[in-house]
Amino acid sequence: MDQAKPLPRISPDNQAFWAGCKRHELVLPFCTACGKPHLPPGPVCPFCLGDTLEWRRASGHGVVSSWTVVHQPWFPAFKADLPYNVVQVELAEGPRLTANLVGAPNAVLRVGLPVEVVFDDVTPDVTLPRFRPLTP
Repeated sequence: MDQAKPLPRISPDNQAFWAGCKRHELVLPFCTACGKPHLPPGPVCPFCLGDTLEWRRASGHGVVSSWTVVHQPWFPAFKADLPYNVVQVELAEGPRLTANLVGAPNAVLRVGLPVEVVFDDVTPDVTLPRFRPLTP
């Protein structure tokens, strides 16, 4: 009886994602069969059902597709920033990522706002991605 090989699970908890953040690079999984970004997380590509992936650098540019105001910090280092905005960004490559937004007052926050990823070294060991309005 053949044993089925386990399919990869992809999520931002993956080491490649966090290693990229430490280098101030957005690194995301892409399907090797169709080339599309492999997000949201899952064992197979939602576009072609392929199960082979590679981690590649992504641009980090996109537009805000939704947002919410956070009153409890995701990470203890953000406690002084409360309340803050968390945005869902549709990246130029296609996937959506969620992170907090910096450098934008609520008066300019809107769906379709162009943003880019920036990295915050919150501890010597942890670097988190954030978004800020794209500078023209």
